[in-house]
Amino acid sequence: MPSANSVIVLDFETTGLSPNMGDRAIEIGAVKLVDGEVVDTFQQLMNPGFRVSSFIESYTGITNNMLTHAPCCEEVMAEFAEFIQGENLVAHNASFDKRFLDDELERINANYSGEFACSLLVSRRLNQQAPSHKLGDLVRHMNIDNDGVFHRALADAQMTAKLWMLMVSDLEQRGIDLPSFALMQKIGKTSKAAVEKLLASQ
Repeated sequence: MPSANSVIVLDFETTGLSPNMGDRAIEIGAVKLVDGEVVDTFQQLMNPGFRVSSFIESYTGITNNMLTHAPCCEEVMAEFAEFIQGENLVAHNASFDKRFLDDELERINANYSGEFACSLLVSRRLNQQAPSHKLGDLVRHMNIDNDGVFHRALADAQMTAKLWMLMVSDLEQRGIDLPSFALMQKIGKTSKAAVEKLLASQ
């Protein structure tokens, strides 16, 4: 059974909230973990073929000027499809990243075989005392080492990977040896009230 500590943690920066509204990815960052250690990373800006709003420029720090010189989405996503092949995937608020991953890969007729887990949903169950489950707030709450950069894809993927491994080691400290990826997915889908019972049954 695939282990929770061998995954690819990914993060997209995008032109907006929904591919259905014509939004595209403008940056992808990912961290490959094997047995809890970072063995590889992927980071690339991509040109969506149109100008991004000034809001997105200021929110992400990714300017239209930077994107003008970046390769197109199709080229980057073809490379990324190879990078993630055969691996399970983790993202913070995974439904957002999955929508963009699926949309961008569909455009180039590529796909992936791994499944997604959401670090935000898992954190809501395992860190119920946290004041908020936004990535930046969790990083501060859990004293995760960071360089203060948020809303850039690789930095966010690196933070999410650290958060993910903290939650995996939290389960190990509770006596669950080598938590599986499937267990992390299950925790994310279990109600807060039922989490302790689920963990006790492991």
